[in-house]
Amino acid sequence: MMLSERLEAISGRMDAACAKAGRAPESVKLVGVSKTFPLERLKDAAAAGLTVFGENKAQELASKCTEWADPPKGIEWHFIGHLQRNKASLVAAHANVFHALDSVRLARALQRQCEQADRTLTCFLQVNVSGEESKFGVDPSEVGAMLAQVAEFDRLDVRGLMTLAAPTPDPEDVRPQFARLRELARHHDASGRFPLEALSMGMSGDFEVAIEEGATHVRIGSAIFGSRY
Repeated sequence: MMLSERLEAISGRMDAACAKAGRAPESVKLVGVSKTFPLERLKDAAAAGLTVFGENKAQELASKCTEWADPPKGIEWHFIGHLQRNKASLVAAHANVFHALDSVRLARALQRQCEQADRTLTCFLQVNVSGEESKFGVDPSEVGAMLAQVAEFDRLDVRGLMTLAAPTPDPEDVRPQFARLRELARHHDASGRFPLEALSMGMSGDFEVAIEEGATHVRIGSAIFGSRY
């Protein structure tokens, strides 16, 4: 199947999931997880209509942004992986959105780099709703405290929450995790202090369930770009 056909198939499944949930298709953004794929594959995806690319290595993000100096209008770069503080300058310089804010120390480093770059960075707070020790993210019980601390950083615009669900062959198994993230956002948004309007959750194997539970951003890689080598 051609990349354009895979992208069309994913878009159709997203639309169907939105219809099932009574949501408008435009309420969900597709983040094409382009990590490890060559730039030419990204250009092919852009020609087929993909506008948002997700990277998880800061140096790879910087290299692709530098090499693709004149991308089509509307292209966005989202950084979706764990970020070390010593790489904060690369994300501050190149990313439009950062999906994995998971500590105050990282927030402070990004604030400093965004000040130097004279940019504001849209962020998601990463929450470990699955409870897996191997996963990064704030514990659900600490979300409020983390939001309060990050609020002092005026160059970071925290718009929502992100999670990585536990791997499972049945996407229904992770529905409770997506629902919990949605309820966390609703709870903290209701306070009026933190307008958490976005939810980054769902990947190639479970994005339809994530959409049904309120995802505004789904991160899909292999189902669009094919297998990684």
